[in-house]
Amino acid sequence: MRFLSFVLLSVLSLAAFAAKPVPANLEPLPPPPVFDAGPDTEQPDDEPQVTITKQPEPVVEEYRVGGKLYMIKVIPKVGPPYYLVDDQGDGKFSRQESLDSGLRPPRWVIRKF
Repeated sequence: MRFLSFVLLSVLSLAAFAAKPVPANLEPLPPPPVFDAGPDTEQPDDEPQVTITKQPEPVVEEYRVGGKLYMIKVIPKVGPPYYLVDDQGDGKFSRQESLDSGLRPPRWVIRKF
């Protein structure tokens, strides 16, 4: 074990000595451009916009991308939350208990170490 670690450290030290030297004519990089995200900037179209409506009983969260409603999350006062999802994009929402697709890959134990 000591011999292996000695060989490994010697190889790493040789690699450090074999590195090319840094050229003397390097110039510093220019500063990065300033990003100004003021309050009047719009949200990009690829980010979802979430609207939360708190009614007396359920809380409704509407998710939109590009102004189009694609998912609604309903959080009732009693019970677990559920989702209404527009899978086809035709405006018909189907209920899902969670965002889990139900796809389960096999998880076989082939060998334990």
